[in-house]
Amino acid sequence: MNLAERAKTGGRERRAYPVQLEVRGKAGALVEITGYATVYEQTYEMWDPFGAYDEVVREGAGTKTLSENPQTQLLLNHGGLSMAYTRAGTLRLAEEPQGLHLAADVNTARGDIRDMVLAIEDGNVDEMSFAFRVTRQQWSPDYMQRDIIEYSLHRGDVSVVNFGANPATSVALRGLDLDRMGDEQARALYERLGQRLAPPAPPAPVAPPVPETQRRNPLSLFEAEAAVLG
Repeated sequence: MNLAERAKTGGRERRAYPVQLEVRGKAGALVEITGYATVYEQTYEMWDPFGAYDEVVREGAGTKTLSENPQTQLLLNHGGLSMAYTRAGTLRLAEEPQGLHLAADVNTARGDIRDMVLAIEDGNVDEMSFAFRVTRQQWSPDYMQRDIIEYSLHRGDVSVVNFGANPATSVALRGLDLDRMGDEQARALYERLGQRLAPPAPPAPVAPPVPETQRRNPLSLFEAEAAVLG
């Protein structure tokens, strides 16, 4: 098993975090949503075809990309129409010691935005995610911890999400070329996918109901009638 394969960066990646989202009213149908799309200096567990490893986004990892005025949009679950956009000035991103802070002006005259805002206010949605590309990273000598030193948000997004579904599976498939996998790693991935995608076991057969005439014992009925009649 060659864990050094982990160091080969791929395409866009996603990470999700439980955060405190706030909604503030503005003029007309506009409201402002604030929160953190990522947090810094907090180690979390990730998974790839080689198993588990630790990852941490280092403080300052977004400084360079924000200085370049990246085109970044606010989305819901990383999809759908843009709800706010840095280029339009409706999405504002800032690098803070705690993480990547966002403030977005959204228009609740749109039904999808109104639904999202209500879900946040009701406390039914409390996680955010961001889609990014790693531009600088550092791995521990044993390749069991990855430090993200710098990332790019250009043409990426920050998203309000229902749940931060573990992104490790999709990241691993994007970031690790399957053609470069060794036979052992490919076999392990194949087995894991087979277990995950295996169809459910068919239900146990149910015995047909016993006909009413077979459930009754004619002799027992005769004896009961005889006892009643004396």
